[in-house]
Amino acid sequence: MAQGIGQPHEAKIAGLKPMNFITFATPHLGSRGHNQLPFLCGLPFLERRASQTAHLVAGRSGKHLFLTDNDDGKPPLLLRMVNDSEDLKFISALRAFKRRVAYANANYDHMVGWRTSSIRRQHELPKSNLLVTDERYPHIVYVDREPMNNIHNKDSLAVGDQQTDLEEEMIRGLTQVPWERVDVSFHKSRQRYIAHNTIQVKSYWLNSDGADVVFHMIDNFLL
Repeated sequence: MAQGIGQPHEAKIAGLKPMNFITFATPHLGSRGHNQLPFLCGLPFLERRASQTAHLVAGRSGKHLFLTDNDDGKPPLLLRMVNDSEDLKFISALRAFKRRVAYANANYDHMVGWRTSSIRRQHELPKSNLLVTDERYPHIVYVDREPMNNIHNKDSLAVGDQQTDLEEEMIRGLTQVPWERVDVSFHKSRQRYIAHNTIQVKSYWLNSDGADVVFHMIDNFLL
């Protein structure tokens, strides 16, 4: 399955040709970094405490999200998933898709931060003056289609502690392949305080304002 980044995507997964890899409000970088779990309000002592106790609430998933797992002395799972690991071809499988898209809430998502869901560094997040509204998709405020030739020219950010080092390593690993990033805002919606569910239209009765985001995904689906 492995092939050069610039080569055509000819790999198959389970005999199928992978086309669209799409995520909605997904913590690609985990929940460990500053403001990656927004309901903690960015307070360092709460973020440290959450990292220490997440496994009590969410079990193994909690360890994975806060990068505290070390099964058999191996690096955290999310860190291993940004490259191929032994017989597990994580990045090769991701590279096989013709298109990778990350839909992310720019605000009001209390469960998943903007950086982790859009796979960006803090300084790469679009400024508020760049956010626009689309009449057809009123809650889509920014679309970033990353050209293939840009993935080799990423700005590196100075890192100071292990937490940032791990996040930077995950960003560099995941951005070995180009991504489309679609930023969403329910700022003017009555459903904004449940944005994490609204972007997915988890329940149409409660989250119907996210329908335009789903239609955007359908309209841009690569066949």
